[in-house]
Amino acid sequence: MTEAPSAPGAPMRSRVRPMREPACYAALDLGTNNCRLLIATPQGTGFRVVEAYSRIVRLGEGLAQSGRLAEPAMERALAALKVSAEKVRRRKVVRLRAIATQACRIAENGRAFVERVAEETGLQLQIITPQEEARLSVAGCLTLLDRSHDAALVVDVGGGSTEMSWLDLKADREVESPPMRAWLSIPIGVVTLAERFPEGETATDIWFRAMVDTVKAEIAAFRRADVLKPVFDADRAHLVGTSGAITSLAGMHLDLPRYDRNRVDGIWMTRNECDQAADRLLALTTQERAAQPCIGPDRADLVLAGAAILQAVQELWPCTRVRVADRGLREGILISLINQRGGRRRRRRGRSGRALTATAA
Repeated sequence: MTEAPSAPGAPMRSRVRPMREPACYAALDLGTNNCRLLIATPQGTGFRVVEAYSRIVRLGEGLAQSGRLAEPAMERALAALKVSAEKVRRRKVVRLRAIATQACRIAENGRAFVERVAEETGLQLQIITPQEEARLSVAGCLTLLDRSHDAALVVDVGGGSTEMSWLDLKADREVESPPMRAWLSIPIGVVTLAERFPEGETATDIWFRAMVDTVKAEIAAFRRADVLKPVFDADRAHLVGTSGAITSLAGMHLDLPRYDRNRVDGIWMTRNECDQAADRLLALTTQERAAQPCIGPDRADLVLAGAAILQAVQELWPCTRVRVADRGLREGILISLINQRGGRRRRRRGRSGRALTATAA
């Protein structure tokens, strides 16, 4: 983690703040598809979001074929990162953690791009491991877990990879962070899956099924979570899905006239409702999906890949209910930063014993 950048190419420096101003913390996540920034101030046992920024940059476009980040993709990402750096400076952020995930992990020129970002924006990106990515996603979704269940599976569908974390909720129901019994990262996300299976003029059931089966083959070989299989088979577990594709499915399910995070984040969907939303999307052309207010042109060619990944998980790890999360990595980073403010690691619970939570502005 670093202090906020003072100028492009300049080293990070701490800033002196007036005593009465609440300190701002920031989390930046540069993924294969999106660049996301969240700026917040501590509030009670949680935090209050003061600014959020998100841009689809498709940094990983063509990466699966070339093994390298393409120049147009890097330029798009840099443009979004420059906007993010300016927002961080304007808000006088006192502590920032900026991470990069799958695209920068696997690209031959990933580390060179991170160095370029530092030179041009002042942002010091840290390329994190898949395990750290899974841990942060879980941390950001803790308050959405239903502790009356015995287990949960947190599914973070990214642009270039999908992280799955199996949590044991019955081990100690009073513990804020339940033990993670197993975690898996597969090198398939909405961008890589959509590029592997070009849609053509119309989406078909056969085409969609091929995507589902491809994802299932990657997941099925993983056996370390099998100890929790009986819990899922007995329907004593639930999924938590965090991704733009899953929140888009939820928006379709709710028939929202425009995307509303307050309506989507935290809602429960049944397995049947997830399937129905996917079926509605399959019946639309790419142009018709682009016209949907909760999808738009940037996600029109990716949302069915996300639906296929979710369906693959549901077929292998069946749950009656899915909780939709419009939160994840950034919230997990912010919780970590705020818990460590003042240079010391605080207890993970507040005085009230409650976990840190996010409050929208």
